[in-house]
Amino acid sequence: MSSTAPHPAPLDASSVAASVIRTLGDELLHFRRDLHRRPELSWRETRTTELVAQRLEAAGLRVRRLPRSGLVAELGESGPVVALRGDLDALPVADLTTDEWSSTVPGVSHACGHDVHTTALLGAGLALAAVRDAGLLQGRVRLLFQPAEEVMPGGALDFIAQGALDDVVQVFGLHCDPSLDVGQVGLREGPLTGAADLLRVGLRGKGGHTSRPHLTQDLTFALGKLITELPAVLSRRLDPRAGASVVWGRVEAGSAPNVIPATGMLAGTVRMLDAVAWAEAEHIISEIVHQIVGPYGIVADVGYQRGVPPVVNTHASTAVLTRAVEAALGEEGAVPTVQSLGGEDFGWFLDRVPGAMGRLGTRTPGGPTYDLHQGDLRIDERAVAIGARVLAEAALEAARETEEAGHLSD
Repeated sequence: MSSTAPHPAPLDASSVAASVIRTLGDELLHFRRDLHRRPELSWRETRTTELVAQRLEAAGLRVRRLPRSGLVAELGESGPVVALRGDLDALPVADLTTDEWSSTVPGVSHACGHDVHTTALLGAGLALAAVRDAGLLQGRVRLLFQPAEEVMPGGALDFIAQGALDDVVQVFGLHCDPSLDVGQVGLREGPLTGAADLLRVGLRGKGGHTSRPHLTQDLTFALGKLITELPAVLSRRLDPRAGASVVWGRVEAGSAPNVIPATGMLAGTVRMLDAVAWAEAEHIISEIVHQIVGPYGIVADVGYQRGVPPVVNTHASTAVLTRAVEAALGEEGAVPTVQSLGGEDFGWFLDRVPGAMGRLGTRTPGGPTYDLHQGDLRIDERAVAIGARVLAEAALEAARETEEAGHLSD
């Protein structure tokens, strides 16, 4: 009687990627905490860039450092390119946490989770390198470690100008979402974020004593009208379905209670859900500003900085990302999400090529819900490995889909 030893199950790309990410767990955790301790502001992410570059080069990836900060890494030899993006920069926000890995840089912290994005993309790249080494990688994968997401109009435009999207057929990204439990990824086809611009209005007029407002051009009164009336009038000039929102964050005028000032200033953001309305907004807002302050004899200088377009997830790419989430987390891991008015310069990538962004859950189930851009932000660190797995699966799934489409067209 003879016996035959069982044959090991054949390797597949997804199982190789998953195994590598499990093995890398402690390394990725250490890497993320190191970035969190030493955050770097937009366009200054030189240390972060170098740490990522050295680790990827050690894994045999082709790395190109960009002139200011950030890098592009690639693996695979031929075929269409699938891109994965993570952002590097921190915020000028003080870290209010007391973790051992809290920021050591005064007034700067990773209050938006970009340390998670960077580390997850690094983990995905290392997992895909193992897939390549096993001879299972289809096509090419490009990793975009992008600087300066937190400033308008965003580092994505500089990246694109330097060829980051050349030959790319799809691009994918994840963004931390502290309102979702770890183990969930929020997905939505179509618009995911809003367009976001910066607005600054300088006001000039004849000042004077508050006892004689009729002899002045009452700038403070005109400023108050502008605060309330610009949002109101804009809601009647743009299609209400655009969801336009003007919110002031800074108001300056005067220094004494009995003096009408000669100068003043307002600054805030303009956000909306619709790209068509976004294209019209600058001209309409400038017109409204002058119409509001004109009756008071005030001169307005309108400074309008175009920021970022909406992130609009395409149908096919959203389907790819959904399958990637389900492969990594099971069907229960993919959950619906809603469009927000937050700005994200990933929209510039999707303005050029198809793609999708998902929201990576970072809340500990049953724990507190934090908010982004706040110094007390904490994330459940299990999200790092989950993000790496989802990004790697997205690249593999997109490559499989592209390969199958190519066979069908032969």
